[in-house]
Amino acid sequence: MAKKRSPEQSGPKQVDSSHVMGLQAQVVEQPITQTLELNYMPYAMSVIVSRAIPEIDGFKPSHRKLLYTMYQMHLMGGNRTKSANVVGQTMRLNPHGDAAIYDTMVRLSRGYGALLHPLVDSKGNFGKVYSRDMAWAASRYTEVRLDAICQELFRDIDQDAVDFVPNYDGKLMEPTLLPTTFPNVLVCANQGIAVGMASNLCGFNLGEVCDAAVAYLKNPDVDLTSLLKAPDFSTGGQLLYDGAALAEIYRTGRGGLKLRAKWRYLKSEHVIEIYEIPYSTTVEAIIDKVAELVKGGKIREISDMRDETDLNGLKLAIDLKRGSDPDKLMARLFQSTPLQDTFSCNFNVLIAGMPRVMGVGEILGEWSAWRMDGVRRRTWFVCKKKEEKLHLLKGLRRILMDIDKAIRIIRETEEESEVVPNLIIGFGIDQLQAEYVADIRLRNINKEYILKRVEEVALLEEEIADLRDTVNSPDRLKDIITSELEHVKNKYAIPRRTEIVYEYQQVATRERAAVEEIPSYPVHIFLSREGYFKKITPQSLRMSGEQKYKEGDGHYLQWEASSRGEMLVFTDKHQCYKARLADFDDAKASVLGDYLPTKLGMEPEEKFVWACDPGDYSGHLLFFFENGKAARVELSAYQTQTRRKRLTGAYSDKSPLATALVLEEEKELAVISTEGRCVVFHTAGLNPKSTRTTQGVSVMTLKPKYRVEQVVPLAQTAIVNATRYRARSLPIAGALLREEDRGEGQLTLL
Repeated sequence: MAKKRSPEQSGPKQVDSSHVMGLQAQVVEQPITQTLELNYMPYAMSVIVSRAIPEIDGFKPSHRKLLYTMYQMHLMGGNRTKSANVVGQTMRLNPHGDAAIYDTMVRLSRGYGALLHPLVDSKGNFGKVYSRDMAWAASRYTEVRLDAICQELFRDIDQDAVDFVPNYDGKLMEPTLLPTTFPNVLVCANQGIAVGMASNLCGFNLGEVCDAAVAYLKNPDVDLTSLLKAPDFSTGGQLLYDGAALAEIYRTGRGGLKLRAKWRYLKSEHVIEIYEIPYSTTVEAIIDKVAELVKGGKIREISDMRDETDLNGLKLAIDLKRGSDPDKLMARLFQSTPLQDTFSCNFNVLIAGMPRVMGVGEILGEWSAWRMDGVRRRTWFVCKKKEEKLHLLKGLRRILMDIDKAIRIIRETEEESEVVPNLIIGFGIDQLQAEYVADIRLRNINKEYILKRVEEVALLEEEIADLRDTVNSPDRLKDIITSELEHVKNKYAIPRRTEIVYEYQQVATRERAAVEEIPSYPVHIFLSREGYFKKITPQSLRMSGEQKYKEGDGHYLQWEASSRGEMLVFTDKHQCYKARLADFDDAKASVLGDYLPTKLGMEPEEKFVWACDPGDYSGHLLFFFENGKAARVELSAYQTQTRRKRLTGAYSDKSPLATALVLEEEKELAVISTEGRCVVFHTAGLNPKSTRTTQGVSVMTLKPKYRVEQVVPLAQTAIVNATRYRARSLPIAGALLREEDRGEGQLTLL
């Protein structure tokens, strides 16, 4: 039951008026400017200087404390330890809590993938930088150690290259900066939000940064854009090159970079696969935006979108509806979703405790000056150590020159504590030298030992003179830094992950807008032997009769395509012309069609040889030459960003082209010569070449008066006894075609 209130407890509570007067007396008015100055500004400066903005070594305090703790735990090259152990030890330097420390470790880890050169070699689930919702495992489950490149962060840590300060409780010492042997501030991507300012540093390729730093040391006025091509991001993707914007970033440290995803079209499955995305977005943000556009009816070509990311890496799959154009769809997605995003650069770095927004040249200048000071301090440290040793050896030399006297002094000394003072008096040496001499074992007092010590004195004097010269010579210091940079580049540099698209211009933007207006419908392509082109719709083809050709001309090539497709045309001058099918008018079977040499503006006397549909440029081209050689070239070698472009050196000019074909999947081909011989081989035996003008490899050996005449997929021939003609190794002369393998009609290339 509830307790009944007494009469004294009923009604409002009485408050002592004298107590209220006392409280009011404690309230003191303070101007807002004074509040900001005394309370807000110290907090703001603490966040800027001690938390959010990176320094010239490329690290924030939280990064530096974590890495130095791992170094002190001997995790450089040893076995991994539980992340929880590292987090606990780091709290001795970083008082901000275990969650913040572990978050810092995750971002530096190899598993998370935020850095081009991860600093923490991790094992276990550390999430992914490209995923917003993928949570990393708790620190008690994961294991870590320092990555190999951290050797370049701590190489000079014990040689007085940087200053040390007490930790927050004064019980330990920690470095103010890490003596990085390369400009880590430009390699390690970093982002921080302080009070009233922020920092957003993008990463650059390590090899390019080292080259730029070496060039800057030699000439501070060097053109950095020629060496430091563009930023590089760990998630790959494409960077749309804008020379003016990049030059502005290099000069001022501020600006924006356009990044876009990489994708491929799987024609057989009618699926678009996105396998690299911009560094500044996540897969969840992309999927959410695409779903919003589909639900809103703004995009109708997508039937489904899935995240198929697995252990092999990121993959977003987009299922297209029938008849959809993947290029058109991706152009719209780039405009409307984070598949194309902007990375905003803000190169704000702490220099001597003061935040400064600097361009790349200024950053390299500050790093070079700081690194020269570090190398000078390291060299002076080594010099002082050698001078101390030399000082001891000089005292030893004086003793050893009259060893009998030294032995007599020691023997005649009654008390042990008097040995050192007596040696000082007897030989005129100081305390340190006497202590060193007194500690020498009796077995070392021999002629060999004495001679070695005397020679060592002369060698040390030379080394000390050389070190002193190095300390006072800026050129020698720069040579040391240059050699270290070259070592880092040779050992740790990796290829660029972000592809630079140089041909992205406003012209390409207008072209994409024009593509949006082109209707999409199926067409049939017909090409004659002399190069007459016809594009016919299925409806017109059904109502047409026989195809019309000039006298002496006839059917050569035929395929089905989309009105938005492209065509590659090869000529006898070893050139390739790229054309859009939309540039040709729809025709009928009863007309001759467009004459390609005229339509494409070929050179005088240049003749059409062969043409193909490149599709999405994912397959290969096979060129067969009359001399029996075959070359396999990737279709992507002919891909360009412009509307139409002539490519010289489209194929080898060493022998006339017999025929060519597009290879979308591996298959067996039958190669037939004018002698009537046949060779059957599998295309998997031909390795793709990186250059279009490759001569290829010999497939068929021919007698002088014969040449390759036809190349046909085995499935399209009448050959019954394929084993008779199948080659075990290439090249081979082949076997004469038997009557039953010739078929009723002549073999033709479709």
